Amino acid sequence: MIATGVPAGILALLPAAQVPNPRPQNPQQQKDDDSNAPKIDPKLILEANQKEIKKNVERLYDLASELKAEVEKTDSVRVLSMAMLRKADEIEKLAKEIKSRAKG
Repeated sequence: MIATGVPAGILALLPAAQVPNPRPQNPQQQKDDDSNAPKIDPKLILEANQKEIKKNVERLYDLASELKAEVEKTDSVRVLSMAMLRKADEIEKLAKEIKSRAKG
């Protein structure tokens, strides 16, 4: 019988028959538990990524068009608007997300 609250160093001194085995007795049982998890079809993941990439590319195109229009109407030599900087940052983030999704 092992007392609870006993430091692990003292437990190491006890005979092996009294120390409970923390590992599962049957490794096959653990593998069976993992196989019950729902399996996700890789094709579905790729299709979802493709839809997300298309949506992001459309958004990227819209943002780039908006930025282009804003640059054309603004004298950027004198003024660099915060809206332009925010839009450029958003374009950069979106482009990085598209790149990341495309890599997989």
